[in-house]
Amino acid sequence: MARTGNLSRPIIEALYTEALVLADDVRAVFALGTREPDIGEDAMVRLALSTEGLKTTTRMMHLLAWLLNQRAFFSGELSENQVRNHGALPPDRPSDPEQLELLEPETVALIEETEAMHRRIARLDAAWRQSFELGSPARALRSRIDQEFRRG
Repeated sequence: MARTGNLSRPIIEALYTEALVLADDVRAVFALGTREPDIGEDAMVRLALSTEGLKTTTRMMHLLAWLLNQRAFFSGELSENQVRNHGALPPDRPSDPEQLELLEPETVALIEETEAMHRRIARLDAAWRQSFELGSPARALRSRIDQEFRRG
């Protein structure tokens, strides 16, 4: 199937694999929020963990849904029009810095990793939707040289 941008099945598959691993890490960290609180556990820390956990798991679900739509497109299960009309990546809800200060550094690093992945995929989605080609600098230079030779 032809594609306007240069998103390809290998790129999508690599991102999907990365997202699955990250989602598993997120599940492992934030599943702890479903347990009974320990005696003396700080309620504000539990609230921060719960709030940021919800944002983070939602972010991961959005990323996985976007990637699954792309995989369905490459498999011929969705048309380009369906992906363009119904497969946009929702905007992210960034973390609250005050709540992040209450969490363990490893948890904060995981949240930041999910935000970084969302930014990366959001750039791909936006570029594809605007029909930009995300080609290599070498291809862009070659294209400019070819255009100059055609003019000359």
